[in-house]
Amino acid sequence: MPKTLTLRSAVSTLRRFYGKPAPPVSRDPFRLILWEQVAYLVPDSRRRQAFHALQTRVGLTPKAILAASPAELRSIARVGGPIAAHVRAGRLRHSAELVAGNWGGNLRTALKLPLAQARRALAQFTMIGEPGADKILVFTRTARVLPLDSNGLRVLQRLGLTTEAGSYRASYRQAQETLAPQIPRAFDGIISAYQLLRQHGQELCRRSAPDCPPCPLRTCCPWAAMRIRSS
Repeated sequence: MPKTLTLRSAVSTLRRFYGKPAPPVSRDPFRLILWEQVAYLVPDSRRRQAFHALQTRVGLTPKAILAASPAELRSIARVGGPIAAHVRAGRLRHSAELVAGNWGGNLRTALKLPLAQARRALAQFTMIGEPGADKILVFTRTARVLPLDSNGLRVLQRLGLTTEAGSYRASYRQAQETLAPQIPRAFDGIISAYQLLRQHGQELCRRSAPDCPPCPLRTCCPWAAMRIRSS
């Protein structure tokens, strides 16, 4: 691994360490919104169980969600975690109503808008926001942007590839601007970067109790070096 770190070299190192990530659950924008909303604060394995339950017991179209009973949606939401299951069930229905009412039942229509408008259209869905909208735009292969969740953003900040700004939103936008010239050309590369940075932030480069010794990026990480010096 080179001593001068870039986004590309960092992601390549993480790919060698973790292996190739599994492909996203879908390329459909509405299904990707359901994936985010059906579970909360649970591991991805639990989220997959809830998503599978929604798919098999109800369906993954706006029409199917609207036809489901509130009790069935609450039952499925509980598979995705005990926190506010009734609220998440309501979000699933509200998202279906938005697509049916605003996009003729097909959210792909929103992806045909100019980038800023498409981002705003997706961000209006609960639990999506700007980072989630960018993730959907990349997973649907609509726009070449760098989506980052809080884990991935933290990894890049600690590596010194971007810096913190006054708020999460400002930090997110600064990371995108700083790293825009380094975004991979292919969508598969951007998706892999998102997934690997997220995984690294969840498993080793955690917000609290980070585990630096086994980190494959530790020799190029100024945050790890500072942490070692102060220990």
